[in-house]
Amino acid sequence: MLRFIVLALVLLNGLYFAWSQGLLRAYGFAPAQQTEPQRLGQQIRPDAVRLLTAQEPSQSEAPRATGKPTACLQAGLFDATQSAQLRRTLAVTLPAGSWSLEETLEPARWIVYMGKYANAEDLAKKRAQLASLNLKFEPLTNPALGLGLSLGGFSTQTAATAALDAFSRRGVRTARVVQEREEVSGTLLRLPAADEALRTRLDELKPVMAGKAWSPCR
Repeated sequence: MLRFIVLALVLLNGLYFAWSQGLLRAYGFAPAQQTEPQRLGQQIRPDAVRLLTAQEPSQSEAPRATGKPTACLQAGLFDATQSAQLRRTLAVTLPAGSWSLEETLEPARWIVYMGKYANAEDLAKKRAQLASLNLKFEPLTNPALGLGLSLGGFSTQTAATAALDAFSRRGVRTARVVQEREEVSGTLLRLPAADEALRTRLDELKPVMAGKAWSPCR
């Protein structure tokens, strides 16, 4: 019995080998041919295949432009009268949905202040002294405080006083804490996605901007 099983396995292996090698093709038993003619027949759109040069792969992998760059811009604050006039002008000047007017509460601001100085020459001397101490200063937003310098703005008087103490330890002797502005409410104009085309039209708004300058959104 065992001899019969061994002979059967040998016979089956021999038949499989002959079939896989195509030796039985004349009798209609053989696997599908995988030579080039048959593979060409299975290709999809072979006419679209072409060889690339050494430079072309990097060019094809280059990122495509996603569109014109945009930036978020804002200006303000505007009072009720200014806002009403601005809204009417925006409605006929800029595309709908490209702008918004938002009611905003701007907190009070304290600064570490130096000044006022008698003239521009004295102001320039103080700037040079601060530069020698590696101290930076900020532009003033309150015209009543010019000719003067701000060493930094703070949302609370306590924070400004702490900063003044730190400046004193670095050699600043004539600075003091002043309130640059009180808490104020108003309307903020925002352009959330201003592209180049929209920015070229901003000059048309100048007559109703009340002297407010554009700045990046925060």
